[in-house]
Amino acid sequence: MLKNLKIFTIMLIIAVTGFLARTALKHKTTYIMQFFMANGLVSDSLTAENISLPIEINNRIFSGSENLTTNTVSPISVLSQGNGILLMETTDRMELPPLVLCAIESAARVYPDRPVVFFMKGLSDIITEEDENRALKHFPTLSSLDNIYFFPLRMEELFTGTPLLPWYKKVDPKKERYWTHVSSDACRFALMWKYGGIYMDADVISIRPIPKDHFLAAEHSKSTSSSVFGLSPHHNITWEFMENFVQNYRGEVWGHQGPGVFTRVVKRLCGIAEFKSADDVMCANISYFHHERFYPLPYQSWRRYFEEWKNLPTFNKSYALHLWNYMNNGDKTMVPGSNTLVEHLYRQHCPSTYRAILRNESIHL
Repeated sequence: MLKNLKIFTIMLIIAVTGFLARTALKHKTTYIMQFFMANGLVSDSLTAENISLPIEINNRIFSGSENLTTNTVSPISVLSQGNGILLMETTDRMELPPLVLCAIESAARVYPDRPVVFFMKGLSDIITEEDENRALKHFPTLSSLDNIYFFPLRMEELFTGTPLLPWYKKVDPKKERYWTHVSSDACRFALMWKYGGIYMDADVISIRPIPKDHFLAAEHSKSTSSSVFGLSPHHNITWEFMENFVQNYRGEVWGHQGPGVFTRVVKRLCGIAEFKSADDVMCANISYFHHERFYPLPYQSWRRYFEEWKNLPTFNKSYALHLWNYMNNGDKTMVPGSNTLVEHLYRQHCPSTYRAILRNESIHL
């Protein structure tokens, strides 16, 4: 009897120990995977198909026999190749203005083989393909383009693992004069660090493919653009941008955290770039584009986009056009039948958005 009791006790201890070990292993694996995913270190190849440990994601346990990517969608999977076109909205608004829709549509048309990803602060979680399709259908003019994706913009999660996180936890948005713009400046650096690709402001109309994947651009002769740039994931220059952002933070000065960061870093690396012609130059082994590539009309001339032209410009030296929306502040919009330059740009580069406005159809559902 005593012998049987001892055997039973030993078996019970073994069973309990095994259960506790499996539980601890599961939670440890979950923590590790969540850390990797938060820092952009997991690619589509790291799924439950090629690891033997159980993984918990979104409260669902995946064993080694399941495909983790089935019916799930995330920025990590969509942007795993580092070739995405990145745009964003740092306010909570969900009704995007026509210019933003035009920027997204034109990018999707110019880069049909690349994912165009729009991050929105006001968007709820996107976990499944059904969530993604539902978000896309909210914008009818974009729903026919299958390379457009919408994902929520979660700043603290995005800044994790970068020099921006301590700044973000310390700063008080209510006391920031230009918080929407400053937070946008920070997010573009973190997005580029995490995913790579090409970043564009949401007032940039794409007109032809950018031939380089690694590039910065001049805004004018003495300033570097923050509206469009391209780098690979975890590029050392992106890290330097983030460090400069934090070390020289002056949120009360317009542009100090955007073009100011780019200009300070480029000046340290390369001095002041001199363009002797419309040709591009090199900076730290990266193409440094002439201002004609994105800014053929300088900010002082932003109203010309909303004027009639006797002879329409070809912009044959440009890859995209920055429409200086912060100067416009919504005062001027594209009006069908106005024969303005911006109407011609909409008609040619974002025709779905243009037709909806022309027919007075809803651009949001």
